[in-house]
Amino acid sequence: MTETNSPSVFSERTSIEQVEEGNVLAPKFDSDGLIPVVTTDAKSGELLMHGFMNAEALRKTIQQGEAFYWSRSRKCLWHKGATSGLTQKIVELRIDDDQDAVWLRVEVAGNGASCHVGYRSCFYRSVPVGQDAGAPLTLTFKETEKTFDPKKVYGDAPNPTKL
Repeated sequence: MTETNSPSVFSERTSIEQVEEGNVLAPKFDSDGLIPVVTTDAKSGELLMHGFMNAEALRKTIQQGEAFYWSRSRKCLWHKGATSGLTQKIVELRIDDDQDAVWLRVEVAGNGASCHVGYRSCFYRSVPVGQDAGAPLTLTFKETEKTFDPKKVYGDAPNPTKL
């Protein structure tokens, strides 16, 4: 059965009670057809990344048990780790109360990194708070060594992040 002919794993949103208290998956995608996703390490709880899924990415994630995302900068579906080998195996997938945000708890293959820049987590810097930090703000690196060399993994492919 092809994906286009398979029954939808998503239910129609019929009421607040159904969405918030019911037992069916009825995700709310934004006006661009996306839902935000936070991804954490299943063992440590460390925040690895934040991304977005469209309906196809969420469906594939559920069906295949590995994380798929929608790249807003490249405008395409991507299977996390397909190029690097650092796939994210889903240990648990949760949806929030009004079904407009997803939380993935994952095990990362290989060296455990999830950031295309080479760090373990995409959240590798901290921002000073609670003081007159001045402008521009100076970020502090919380991860000081990269887990892998992005040029060796991705070659000279352009950075997927738009400035």
